[in-house]
Order: sequence, then C-alpha cells, then structure tokens
Amino acid sequence: MRRLPLILASASPRRAKLLTAAGIRFKVISSDAEEVDGGHLTGSETAQLNAVRKARTVAKQNPKSVVLSADTVVCLGSRLFGKPENLKEARSMLRTLSGRTHEVVTGCCLVHTETERCEVFHERTHVTFRRLSHRQIDEYLDSIEPLDKAGAYAIQDNGEVIVESVHGSLTNVVGLPLASVCERLTGFTAVSG
Repeated sequence: MRRLPLILASASPRRAKLLTAAGIRFKVISSDAEEVDGGHLTGSETAQLNAVRKARTVAKQNPKSVVLSADTVVCLGSRLFGKPENLKEARSMLRTLSGRTHEVVTGCCLVHTETERCEVFHERTHVTFRRLSHRQIDEYLDSIEPLDKAGAYAIQDNGEVIVESVHGSLTNVVGLPLASVCERLTGFTAVSG
C-alpha cells in the first residue's frame, strides 16, 4: 500500500490548521470555482454542491492526488447565511442569529480523478447564540475579521462571547468536520501497488 498525496482545495487557514493539528500531510491549492448561494437548495445541498465544484476544479489539474474541499454555511430554518459582503451585512446576520439556535453545515468532497473515486458528505452542528446587544455585536465584529466567515462569526475567535452552546462537532463549526474527514481519508488515500 502507498499513500496518495493530498491536496486541500481551500485557502482557509482554519481548515489547514485543523488538518495540520491532526498530523495530516497535504499541500494547499486554492480553488477558483464559483460558489452558488443556495437559491432553492437546502443548506446541505448548497454546501455539498460548492464542495464538489471546488474539488473537481482542482482535481482536473491534479489527477494523481486526492483532493479535499469543503464549504460551510450557516442555516436558520430555510435561510442560508454565507460570507457577508460588508460589515453592515455582518451586523445584520449576528442580530438575526442572536438568542437563537441555528445549524452549521459543512459539505465535503474527496476526489481522486485517476481512480474515478468521489465521495461527498456533510455534517451538521447546532449552535445557540446568547442574546446579544447592538454594542456586544459591534464589539465582537471589531475583534475578528467577519467577511471571510459564514454567518459572520468564528467560534474559535472569541466565540465564547457570542455562543451559548454547541451540539455536535466543534471543528465542523470552524469549517471542517475533522473526525468525519479523517475517517474517510484513512481508506481513501491508500492504494494498492
């Protein structure tokens, strides 16, 4: 058995940090695939579709490597929250999530073009926010960079200020359901020969 090289098709430093902490060797090649914003799709469908698009774009140029991609969305009922376009939208997102429980869904895709293997999966985590005042929201937004984060927050960056409870995978909320990814990678990256 030999190990296939792994590519993370994401520019997210958070995802790279999680994989590194798990002792997984990989290189990063960011995908330029255009993301869909949901429309009529559910959160899991949106996240998985975006993950597939990202992985396939990178896998086309790297057929001998296993490509891992991920996409995270925040869902409140049927409403999806991606990355905010500006601080005004970030503020609005946090006001909407204040005092409520929402789902964080991360879609993942593993692709190995040479063997025509593709696995798509997702994970859900329920996150309950504290009731936040306008001042608390502004202070929180001043403490992070919200524009590259689904739902305009980062649980790993002062998350205790805004989050009351988490039910499910914490790493999923960060952007990569690490236990699920590691489980699938174990069989995916080893080949005969």
